[in-house]
Amino acid sequence: MRLNGKAAIVTGGASGIGRATAVRFAAEGAKVAVSDIDEVGGEETVRLIRERGGEAIFVKTDVSDSKGVNDLVQTTVNAFGGLHILFNNAGIGHSEVRSTDLSEEEWDRVIDVNLKGVFLGIKYAVPAMKTSGGGAIVNTSSLLGMKGKKYESAYNASKAGVILLTKNAALEYGKFNIRVNAVAPGVIDTNIITPWKQDARKWPIISKANALGRIGTPEEVANAVLFLASDEASFITGATLSVDGGGLTF
Repeated sequence: MRLNGKAAIVTGGASGIGRATAVRFAAEGAKVAVSDIDEVGGEETVRLIRERGGEAIFVKTDVSDSKGVNDLVQTTVNAFGGLHILFNNAGIGHSEVRSTDLSEEEWDRVIDVNLKGVFLGIKYAVPAMKTSGGGAIVNTSSLLGMKGKKYESAYNASKAGVILLTKNAALEYGKFNIRVNAVAPGVIDTNIITPWKQDARKWPIISKANALGRIGTPEEVANAVLFLASDEASFITGATLSVDGGGLTF
């Protein structure tokens, strides 16, 4: 098993990519701290892991809250004896409106969760990983952080920021045997694309707007995250791996 003996945190673990990755990490031998603001969904992820013979705990966390993220790391270390892997995955979308019509409150919340949340995860995980002899951090960016899309200004900006924050952290912490990479999913079958699915005019286009002509699954992204978190990616850091079926064309 590729993660045997490792302790991992997965934020945004109550559903979608986070749940799929937490389950996959556990199947590969990791002890997993599942984190989310959704307690019901998070506990369900833990149940799924345990019924397959894995070890997991749930820690309710708002990733935009500094104390909450610090407590998440400390709870994980206390439960599992260290920290080796962090999947900074929690994220939110926002109203699809022109930039000038987006409220400051909504802008701030998206940046706080999607970008500040990644910053806080790195801030508090790195010291614990140093104590554990090194580790791997994987951050969730997005294809929209690389290409952009109309009416998604805060989301685009937050996910673009994740890419450069990933590179920065890779440069700063490589000497401590800590690798930092990102994944950039395209259109994946998760709750965040529900508004797109409800658009009868756009969805037939969006759902096939890549080289493979289909949307991706959370499990397909989890496979990429597992690779980056494992020793198979031991000489990869500062990279952003696209998991987008060949990129959007709309």
